Amino acid sequence: MSRLPDFEGLGMFAKVAEEGSFAAAARVMGVSVPTVSRAVARLEERLGSRLFNRTSRQLALTEFGANMAARASEIYRQAEELESEAQDLSVQPRGQVRLAIPMAFGLRWVAPLLPQLMRRYPELSIDLHLTDASVDLIAEGFDAALRIAVLPDSSLVARRLCAVTQYLVASPGYLAEHGHPGHPRELATRSCLSYAYRARGQVWRFTHEDGREEDVSPSGPLRVTNSDALLPVLLEGLAIAELPEFIASEYLADGRLVTLLPEWSMARGGLYFVTPTARTRPMKIKVLSDFFAEHLGEPAWRWG
Repeated sequence: MSRLPDFEGLGMFAKVAEEGSFAAAARVMGVSVPTVSRAVARLEERLGSRLFNRTSRQLALTEFGANMAARASEIYRQAEELESEAQDLSVQPRGQVRLAIPMAFGLRWVAPLLPQLMRRYPELSIDLHLTDASVDLIAEGFDAALRIAVLPDSSLVARRLCAVTQYLVASPGYLAEHGHPGHPRELATRSCLSYAYRARGQVWRFTHEDGREEDVSPSGPLRVTNSDALLPVLLEGLAIAELPEFIASEYLADGRLVTLLPEWSMARGGLYFVTPTARTRPMKIKVLSDFFAEHLGEPAWRWG
C-alpha cells in the first residue's frame, strides 16, 4: 500500500457524503459516476471499513463513515482554498469588486486614488457606491466597504487602516459673537448641527483629560445626511458642529474653523476595510485591501 494518503478518494467521499448520492457528486465534480464509485471503493478497502450502506433506493453513511465525513470535507475545502489562492497568485487580479464608501470621504480621499489603482490593476473593475447610509454587505451583495466607526460591525471581517479623529468646530465669527463654550453642558443652549448617520446616535460623548465623561444631545436648525452640507452654515458663523478630521483639517489649517473644548476629546474611531468573510477571500479583494492600507494608512489629512 502506498504511504501517500488517498486524497482523491477522500475528496470524492466527502462530496458523495455532502450531496447524498454518487450521481450528484459526480455532476458537481465533473467526473463520471464509475470514477466516483471506484474512488470510494478504493478508499474503503484502504481504510478497512465501509463508508456507506448502499441499497437500490438509498445511500446512507455508516457510523464509521459519519465519523470520517466532516474531516474529509475539511480536507476538501482546504484543498479548494489552496488551489484558489495559487491560481490568484499566478494571474493578475481581475474581475469586478462592489465597494461601498461614505460619500464625503470617498470623493475627497478615494476618488483621487482611482487612476493609480486602475493603472496598477488594469483587469480589475470597481463598482463604487458612494453613500453615507450603512449598507448591509451580505444582503446587498457588496464585496467590501470602507467604514469609519468607533468599532466595526462584529459580524464582518475588519482591517483597521488608520485612526479617524472627530473635532468639535466653529468659525472665528461665531466665537466672536457667542464666545467659546467652557464645558460640554453649555452646548445644550447653543445652535448645534447634526449628522444623521452617526454610528453612535444623536449623542455627543466627550471625555476629559482626567477621564470624566459627559454626554450631550445637540439641537439646532440643521440635520444632514452628508457632512459636507454642514460647511456653508459653519463658515457663515451660524452654529457649532462635529466634523471628522478628514474634512475639518483643511479648514482648521487655514483658520476658517477653530476647535472647541480643547481639554475634552470626542470619540476616536478608525477607518476600516471590511468584508463579509475571511474564508476563500479572492486575490482581487486582498490587493484592494493592501492598496488602501498603503495609501490611507498614513493619511494626508492629519492636523495638529
